[in-house]
Amino acid sequence: MPEGLSARAFLKNQKMWFLKRMMLYHPLFIYKSNGGEIIPEQRINEEIRAREVRVVNSNGEQLGVMPLTEALKLAEDQEKDLVEVSPEAKPPVCKIFDYGKFRFEQSKREKEAKKRQHTVQVKEIKFRPKIDKHDYQTKKGHILRFLEHGSKVKVTIMYRGREMDHIELGRRILDKLVKELVDLASVESMPKLEGRNMVMMVAPKKPEFPGRVGKKK
Repeated sequence: MPEGLSARAFLKNQKMWFLKRMMLYHPLFIYKSNGGEIIPEQRINEEIRAREVRVVNSNGEQLGVMPLTEALKLAEDQEKDLVEVSPEAKPPVCKIFDYGKFRFEQSKREKEAKKRQHTVQVKEIKFRPKIDKHDYQTKKGHILRFLEHGSKVKVTIMYRGREMDHIELGRRILDKLVKELVDLASVESMPKLEGRNMVMMVAPKKPEFPGRVGKKK
């Protein structure tokens, strides 16, 4: 420990060094670009520039307006941080709390929210314009299964050679699918030609009750 520096001041300096390192290299901390300068989203402790601040305690108690040095002393006595929460206010509003713990818990909540997000997959089923009834039913069964599991389905009609002279055959297949899937799916993109293929996107309808799409309780 450097000479002439109290143990509390030394520990505080170490904590500030650790927080700054975390802000630079750890994804728990958010940064904005400001004219080429990288600054933290919220100023804490000695980074606060105002001479006077309005202070709120960690339990929400209003402590009033006071010099910044006094507010920093209050935070230090509680072994917490002074965080500028409303920099545009006159004077700026600061709150006393453990900033590192706050950002850590916030990051945990964000990660948990991402885990709960459902990623919609897109499957593709391909038909030929002159598909027979058995193959049609088999492929429709695949589409039903994908929809029931929450996936979108890209339905593709593949034309070869002179089949392009009768594109209405493929359109009839798609129209038939739409009618037969009306209870499970909605058309997200209408049939359209893409080169020698006709494509249509269908998506599962939202269930009326919790559970798998298309299954009512």
